[in-house]
Amino acid sequence: MNKLSFIAIVILIAAGGAFAQTAPDGAELTRLLNEFLAGASRNDASVHDRFWADDLIYTRSAGRRVSKADVMHDVRNAPPPKPGDPVTIYTAEDIRIQQYGDAAIVAFRLVATTDSAGTKTVANLLNSGTFVKRNGKWQVVNWQSTRMPRTTDESEKEVAVLLRVLYQALDPHETPKLRSLIDPAFVWNHRFDKPLNQKQFIDDLISGQVKFALPGLTALKISVYGDTVLARGVFERMRSGQPERMPYIMTFVNQIGGWKIVALNTN
Repeated sequence: MNKLSFIAIVILIAAGGAFAQTAPDGAELTRLLNEFLAGASRNDASVHDRFWADDLIYTRSAGRRVSKADVMHDVRNAPPPKPGDPVTIYTAEDIRIQQYGDAAIVAFRLVATTDSAGTKTVANLLNSGTFVKRNGKWQVVNWQSTRMPRTTDESEKEVAVLLRVLYQALDPHETPKLRSLIDPAFVWNHRFDKPLNQKQFIDDLISGQVKFALPGLTALKISVYGDTVLARGVFERMRSGQPERMPYIMTFVNQIGGWKIVALNTN
């Protein structure tokens, strides 16, 4: 064996030992992660400011790359929650930590559990962060988030539950619950007038201009296309005092906060 080969083997052995080292600060990093997720669940700006380093590079699951300034702007400018708004709680599962001196990789499965009008949906994301210890304090300098796809069966079951909750919320006294199920960009295309947006649709329900009657919403078929679902069925309603039985196509879109209705077509 020549001298160069011997040196190469020594280097490989040394590198292997470095990569195999345990995480002496693993308990502290786990605590920081759990504290952050609890704070993020309540949109606590001070927790975000503590967790992210000033030179953060964050690649979101939606494909957007942002800085700490972007994150803090979004957190501080988020509107205050209203009664009936969905509530999302973030927790960590399958935490793995690899430490390299004053740097560490923390990988885990983020579980986002959203309660929307009493209906819970769960999203799973694979997250990993690079922590650097500066002046005795760990902070994140890089973060990557990737959504784990739902199965078709999971999406079908979740939307079927949401359809039942939606029909129960089609009542003038259930406005907060109904608003939590319908996306702000919602549009209802129907055969009578111009399309209605979320506010107009809910206002018509409150005023009694539109009334829904039993048997109500009945899904005939649910078709899943990734994070979009089409529900085709029939509903009965009262319009100007006259009963109608009309087919519908309802479009749902899933984001981290759960399924939202973005369109209703009865035209």
